[in-house]
Amino acid sequence: MPPSDLSIRAEAPADAAPIAALTRAAFAGQPYSSQTEAFIVDALRRAGALSLSLVAEDKDGGIVGHIAFSPVTISDGTPHWYGLGPLSVAPALQRRGIGQALVRRGLARLRTLGAAGCVLLGDPAYYGRFGFRQEPGLRLPGVPGEYFQALLTDGPLPGGTVAYHPGFQARG
Repeated sequence: MPPSDLSIRAEAPADAAPIAALTRAAFAGQPYSSQTEAFIVDALRRAGALSLSLVAEDKDGGIVGHIAFSPVTISDGTPHWYGLGPLSVAPALQRRGIGQALVRRGLARLRTLGAAGCVLLGDPAYYGRFGFRQEPGLRLPGVPGEYFQALLTDGPLPGGTVAYHPGFQARG
């Protein structure tokens, strides 16, 4: 359960630097991280490819969480699919429901935007609680299949190779 004094809102222009700092801190030292997550968010923002970017604020207006959604392409041509990530929560506040609140709000918002589905690369135990699961018909080359998951929100499940926006190649 997230703190009751937490608020979630759309990213504002002044949030770019605090989001980058939060993202660097959230992924620092994580063995699964390439330490490029903050660069990815910045690259997506510069390219106009942040379809949805939400921040969680504490009661003092400090940004303590962030979630990004961007368009993905599927080789079968199915439109209106998005990728979730990165999801960042301040290290001292992790495991308190902030990430869950951001994911739930973000997915609800994606549905209102007409999303057909969402994919992500992440821990199946965590993201399974939101309905994400491995779909053998959807592939992301070069990653272990069990960590690449999808959530269908509308229409038939597509099949094919998924490609994230080129901003995911950002390294600095």
